[in-house]
Amino acid sequence: MKRIFFLLLTMILITTACASGSSNKNEGKNATNKGNNEITAWAWDPKFNIAALKLAEDNYTGDEDFKLKVIENGQPDIVQKLNTGLSSGTMKGMPNIVLIEDYRAQSFLQAYPDAFYDLSQTFDTKDFADYKIAPTSFNGKQYGLPFDTGVTGLYVRTDMLKDAGLSVDDVRDIDWDQFITIGKTIRDKSGKGFLTLDPNDLGTIRMMIQSAGSWYLKEDGVTPNLADNKALKEAFRVYKTLLDEKVAVTTSDWSQFLAAFNNGDIAGVPTGNWITPSIKAEESQSGKWAVVPIPRLPVAGAVNASNLGGSSFYVLNIDGKEKAADFLGKTFGSNKDFYQKLVKEVGALGTYKPATDGEAYKSSDDFFGGQKVVEDFSKWMSEIPGVNYGMHTYAIEDILIAEMQNYLSGKNIDDVMNDAQKQAEAQLK
Repeated sequence: MKRIFFLLLTMILITTACASGSSNKNEGKNATNKGNNEITAWAWDPKFNIAALKLAEDNYTGDEDFKLKVIENGQPDIVQKLNTGLSSGTMKGMPNIVLIEDYRAQSFLQAYPDAFYDLSQTFDTKDFADYKIAPTSFNGKQYGLPFDTGVTGLYVRTDMLKDAGLSVDDVRDIDWDQFITIGKTIRDKSGKGFLTLDPNDLGTIRMMIQSAGSWYLKEDGVTPNLADNKALKEAFRVYKTLLDEKVAVTTSDWSQFLAAFNNGDIAGVPTGNWITPSIKAEESQSGKWAVVPIPRLPVAGAVNASNLGGSSFYVLNIDGKEKAADFLGKTFGSNKDFYQKLVKEVGALGTYKPATDGEAYKSSDDFFGGQKVVEDFSKWMSEIPGVNYGMHTYAIEDILIAEMQNYLSGKNIDDVMNDAQKQAEAQLK
């Protein structure tokens, strides 16, 4: 009996072990298949970035079994999740594709270069706007596939200019001092401002200094460049003058910014092209707007072209990276026809230069009086000076926001810049 009992027990254990092993194999196989077929992406803004990814999925000509799962996250959430996940070293829960703002990219690439997949062979960097390459690459490798541009323009109300005795030609290819003079004329004639400023958001300062090929950091992307930065000092002067001369209307948040131009409180909006849908949202103003090149900073070498914002796609170095890279390369990286659809269906202006010859880029816009707005923005995009945003754009801007308040309250500009330099050096060691 004992011999029979042990024989039966052995058979049960063997059968259980085989069943367990079979189950594990199936689970592994299913997980592998899921990983092969489904690529995940993190992005923000369902009407812009996420819509662009979904349109790319529809136009992808690679693997027929390809599936893209886009997980919406706010930009701050993506930054936090990436920092938490990458610092853990496990890559658990990380997506295959992630959208990162260009200002923040170097902080990830320099801190976690092994976490990202090299896209150097996925697309030709020469096909993209030059200014987008430095922020998306590191140590000679191309990690980011450039997406949207933050190319800037000066949106102007043509009817309000006319009421002030001015024309669109009067505001074309000007510097910021000329902008102030024109703004004073508008102020005196109509009581309206020529732009909005939020002293807690220095996006306008960023636009100004990049037009002069300058940034908060030196070319190494690490060393603070504040105390001896002539462009930055001049930008602060212009900023204060805009407020002192009441050319600017002060706002404190996004909704106030939108309301200022939708309600007709200002005659101009100098900002990134991504504001176009918000301007066109006020349909009653159709035909009353035009766009001209952004004013240049009044310093030697500055141009009437700059950038504000913009982002790029990155592939993380995890299973599925080759498939994710192939997807990006055959859509955002090389598909001219896809970019025409991107303009028409999403309103997204990419930085892929061959697409600018397409029909969608040359179409006129009745809202802007028949102006070929996309074509103009594409031209200005090619003129944007390239700078190295480095790792610390927002950390330094926090310092500058506080010092801007001191400057507006009467602190000497040299003391402002010297103190900001000392703080930056202390914090960013």
